[in-house]
Amino acid sequence: MKTLLPIILLLVSLNITAQHNNKRERIKALKVSFITEKLDLSEKEAQLFWPVYNNYEARNSEIRFKEVRAIRKEIRDNIETMSDEDAKALIKKLNDAETRMHKLRISFSEKLMGIIPAKKIIQLKIVEDDFKKKMLEEYKKRKKESHK
Repeated sequence: MKTLLPIILLLVSLNITAQHNNKRERIKALKVSFITEKLDLSEKEAQLFWPVYNNYEARNSEIRFKEVRAIRKEIRDNIETMSDEDAKALIKKLNDAETRMHKLRISFSEKLMGIIPAKKIIQLKIVEDDFKKKMLEEYKKRKKESHK
């Protein structure tokens, strides 16, 4: 029984991880479909657009979800004992990360200029925001249904 418990725990954790990854992949597929439809991307535009978009998303997520999240955690964990010098260093790290994200967004827009019309680049930000709102509404709806 002692050797069976770790194996069961491993299988359960692998299943949870797989479900989480599967959910993430489904959301990504919905986002691709949503953006393609809303921007009315032609086949040629989509072929050129998606590699650039996916690269941008990966690099932006790396900064936002690893670096910025780590900085914010450090702030929350140490705010009571943090010296002013430590706070200044964290502000600098946070500003540097946000500056890189901003430069990345500018570079992304510039790359898109050769792929899709400027109007679609402007629409992209609106479409991304609309997708986030739609996902948040769906999350709230499902959460409300699960508490009934």
